[in-house]
Amino acid sequence: MDYLKLSRIVSHALRHDPSLYDLELDNEGWVDVDELLFSLRNKSPEWSSLSKEDLVGMIASSNKKRHQIEQGKIRALYGHSLEGKLRKVESSPPEFLFHGTTYDKLTNILDKGILPMKRQYVHLSQNVDDAVGVASRRISKKIKVLQIESQKAHKEGIKFYKENEGIWLSDAVPPQYIIET
Repeated sequence: MDYLKLSRIVSHALRHDPSLYDLELDNEGWVDVDELLFSLRNKSPEWSSLSKEDLVGMIASSNKKRHQIEQGKIRALYGHSLEGKLRKVESSPPEFLFHGTTYDKLTNILDKGILPMKRQYVHLSQNVDDAVGVASRRISKKIKVLQIESQKAHKEGIKFYKENEGIWLSDAVPPQYIIET
């Protein structure tokens, strides 16, 4: 089983275009595992024998933990580009978080803050290496890592949401909490 390929198609179905797969997500991004399996099996002969065990294996083999299965349902944890924001549980962040970007976006970020743009939330990392890794997947240019005074921002009313494996989300990060490193 090609878990990486499976992860990509599951992410597309759960994060970006569930209607293409005849799926309807609930307010927290969940859909029945059986509905997803039925859809994927009928979309392509490649997935005709796809099972719940394959989905569980996909999740277990991933170091990024992008998906979650609970009580017969599955969801993508973050990265949604769907209309309507998925609800998250607010958490108290560590003192600092980090965000990777490019130098050409730096002036705009320092002026307006970090905004979610086409995503539902801003993605932040608990350490510099993870911020570089996240940014380098999407950006081919030289990366600039910004330090976020997340604990200070949280105390002053900015909401943060703990996702998993060192990933944090926020609605936006105003410029006064961003430090150039």
